[in-house]
Amino acid sequence: MVVVEEKRSRPHPGIGGRHALVVGLGTTGVAVARYLRTQGASVRVSDPAKGAALPDDLTDVERRESSSPDDVLDGIDLVVPSPGVPASAPLLVRAEERGIPVVSEIELAAANLDAPMVAVTGTNGKSTTTELIAHLLEEQGSRTFAGGNLGTPLIEALRGSWDVAVVEVSSFQLEWVDAFRPRVGLLLNVTEDHLDRHGNLETYTAVKARLFARQEEDDVAVLNRDDPRVAALASGLAGAVVTFGSTPLEGDGAEPRGGAIHVSFRGRRSVFSLERCPLEGAHNRENVMAAILAAISMGASDAAVQAGLESFTPLPHRMQEVHTVHGVRFVDDSKATNVGALMRSLEGLEDGRVVLVAGGKDKGSDFDLARVIVGRKARCVALYGSARELIERSWEGAAPLVVREHFEDAVQAAADAAEPGDVVLLSPACASFDQFDNYAARGDAFATLVRMPR
Repeated sequence: MVVVEEKRSRPHPGIGGRHALVVGLGTTGVAVARYLRTQGASVRVSDPAKGAALPDDLTDVERRESSSPDDVLDGIDLVVPSPGVPASAPLLVRAEERGIPVVSEIELAAANLDAPMVAVTGTNGKSTTTELIAHLLEEQGSRTFAGGNLGTPLIEALRGSWDVAVVEVSSFQLEWVDAFRPRVGLLLNVTEDHLDRHGNLETYTAVKARLFARQEEDDVAVLNRDDPRVAALASGLAGAVVTFGSTPLEGDGAEPRGGAIHVSFRGRRSVFSLERCPLEGAHNRENVMAAILAAISMGASDAAVQAGLESFTPLPHRMQEVHTVHGVRFVDDSKATNVGALMRSLEGLEDGRVVLVAGGKDKGSDFDLARVIVGRKARCVALYGSARELIERSWEGAAPLVVREHFEDAVQAAADAAEPGDVVLLSPACASFDQFDNYAARGDAFATLVRMPR
């Protein structure tokens, strides 16, 4: 059984008059620095990458870069790290040793947020589920903030007035939470990902489970009963547990039957048709079930949920068809940055008719896990990037492999290998950061390449 891990208690500090250090100058760090200034804090910033520039409205903020953590921490009584800065970073380790509170952005934001919160975590499906929940609640008429790891930091919600905040939460963000308490928390699945940061699957699971650590009995925990690691958490949670999955439902939750989702929740029985829902595939069926349960937990009517399911627009770079030519479909699944996501995407495709493009920057993944399904689904695989030789060793003999250093050459090789009726699928199972700024840039490059005249 997985135990919900709690970090040692660290009282949430006030903001006004504090001497705060913001670590990291990405989107989140900049938003935090702005917020702290508006609340009367003295703000210092430090960027471990030392490459990010301060925006014009923060040029008067103190910036301190030093190889000595003590120099950077001198005079500081609050540290707010960006999600990309690991807990093992010397600066954060030294802050802990000195007893300086380290508070994540989502913790800081949630403590000052007036609206109830729905928080979504999991290895795969977080963004789609977050956006779908927000859409269903908007159909109900709620003023809904949607953000977090999805794009807009939760701290930005403090600038508006909302009925509910729907937040995507990553494992990186959960490393520094203590009092974070969502009204509804969702854990969609747990598969190998970010092991280069968390070390092993057990630690990664425990960090994910921290989402529920401060829930109380009037809160709701939405769990995937088909995922053994997720289902094992149910008996240790304080909130009311509702589950989704294809295995038989016991108690409150959701299950698929035919072309519909059947829901039982606190004596309420509902049926939602998927006939006009644009989200396809088994993995999206799970996302839909989870989103329905969250929306109902927040009071959405059956009519609003059904209307939202039919009017939702899927997010880009997630099994998105970007081109069709000579009977070959080109599908951008660049958001599939881990092995589990690749496997889930392949499940819905025809055996032997996939030409797969995979590779990029490894995150400590076990590519052997996908060997069987790659062998069944892929007629050819084009590998690229810094992880190409690692993946080649794992999949050699499972399917014909073409290995190229550069992304564009791998895409060209895949297009050349495709025959009418095939799907050329970009589902990398890796991060993009060896050759691209992010997964979206990689997906956009794929779409541009496959649309070029041949």
